[in-house]
Amino acid sequence: MSDAARRSNPLVDEAMKKAVVAWVGVADGPVSALWCVPLEGALFVVSGPGEQSAPGLADATRAEVTLRGDHGGRIVTWPADVTRLMPDSEHWATSAPLIAAKRLNAPGSAAELVARWATAGCALNRLVPVGEPLVGSTLPTASLAEPPRGATVVRVTRKPFRLHRVRRR
Repeated sequence: MSDAARRSNPLVDEAMKKAVVAWVGVADGPVSALWCVPLEGALFVVSGPGEQSAPGLADATRAEVTLRGDHGGRIVTWPADVTRLMPDSEHWATSAPLIAAKRLNAPGSAAELVARWATAGCALNRLVPVGEPLVGSTLPTASLAEPPRGATVVRVTRKPFRLHRVRRR
């Protein structure tokens, strides 16, 4: 891709610097809120066994990324080139330890985490902004909310237990 196509947008750059969560959509699949790390003008996302689920991202070449602003609402949506870093590459060796160091609540050290990512088949993806972002009045004005997707971790909520009888007045 040429340098003109990868020209940076100040709003995208600033939103990426502050990003901790990005909403990533691949093709016609569902948009997922994913933990991410900004590094070297790109967002890095780890997914796979023992990590977050990012349907279709590991094999994708393009995605759409939405970031929020300081007020918590959507501020920019941009198309991204997706590159999967392989564990035997030089870019993995330099990026994976930096990303592992930012991973909260990880079991073990950053080096152990990087080794687990490599052996467990986790995908480390680099999302680089390309093309023109949607900002300001070009963003959709309608709600993009969707009903919650089913999950195996959902349980039926029981009535709360009461130790003593509650009197009605």
